[in-house]
Amino acid sequence: MKIDIARRDEYRKLAKEQGYRSRSSYKLIELDKKYNLLKLNDIILDIGSAPGGWLQVSTKFAGPDGKVVGLDMDPVKPISGTSIIQADIEDPNIIQIINEGCPSSFDVVLSDLSPKVSGIWHYDHERQISLTLISLKMSTKLLKKGGNAVFKIFEGNNSSSVKQEASKVFSKVITSKPKASRQKSSEFYIVCLSFNGKDDLVNRT
Repeated sequence: MKIDIARRDEYRKLAKEQGYRSRSSYKLIELDKKYNLLKLNDIILDIGSAPGGWLQVSTKFAGPDGKVVGLDMDPVKPISGTSIIQADIEDPNIIQIINEGCPSSFDVVLSDLSPKVSGIWHYDHERQISLTLISLKMSTKLLKKGGNAVFKIFEGNNSSSVKQEASKVFSKVITSKPKASRQKSSEFYIVCLSFNGKDDLVNRT
């Protein structure tokens, strides 16, 4: 418990010192270091981007000639080098909305989505998995062939369904828990490498 609190405080302090909007920035930094997800000149979509920590990391990797697009229901304060789309991923027109904001296909799709947590674990878990499956389906319509993706998961009875679905359309699917995540937290990440270019998943949007 004390170790977990110390780690939480360490990343919170780092975020403040280095100008990141959230400690979650270090989760993406760690995942990228391990799996080489983000590259110079990439076109990147960040789903569930508020408050913007992953957007900040993405813009640093993409550089001035890359493009980073954030998508969230909630408003996100502007970040230089990014475009922000305020929309709901459950909107049946969400793919069209994203394509209007960024007509190019994406090299990387990131999803750090969490629902509005109710405190009822069974409901929160199912809701988070549902949103993540929607994000996964969206990625098959938005990614370039060979592109990569990352999806946050709440661990529970239904979490394996995301990995099973992702394995249908990505060459390699890996589970990972960054050190910047609270060790007692149920969250982990599905890292998906090399999209096969097919849209074989059930439509959830």
